Amino acid sequence: MGSDRWKSPLLRISRDRGEGLSERGVMARILLVDDEASVLETLTEILESAGHDVTATERGEEALRLAEEHPFDIAIIDLIMPHKEGIETIMTFASRHPETKIIAISGGGRVAPDRYLAMARKLGARQTLAKPFTSEALLAAVEALHPQSEAEGEE
Repeated sequence: MGSDRWKSPLLRISRDRGEGLSERGVMARILLVDDEASVLETLTEILESAGHDVTATERGEEALRLAEEHPFDIAIIDLIMPHKEGIETIMTFASRHPETKIIAISGGGRVAPDRYLAMARKLGARQTLAKPFTSEALLAAVEALHPQSEAEGEE
């Protein structure tokens, strides 16, 4: 059963490399927003195994509420979600919480993911990842926005 969580149709996971960041002491407070429970579970496990503190939700509205209650270093937001689209969530998030760095993720939906990701960048996302992506790509995007020196400076 444990190995099934590493199999996701949208992600290519490399289990062996998920621990690299924690060995170097990098830790970010991350808000993860994706409407697919399996993606949330997989990404949470990857990020937590790397030493990050992860809060996950399936809804954009809930993400905005959580951000009002707790500061986050990084928000990873899926662009295609029911109820409150990721683009709308990014726009609201960027205006209310400019200190939180945003990583947009997308598998595309009806439009090519590159178009959604380009729009997300214009609206405030600092990094973008097109699904499927590797755990290495995810961890590299997080590290680029929350480098080790920044984490050490907070202690």
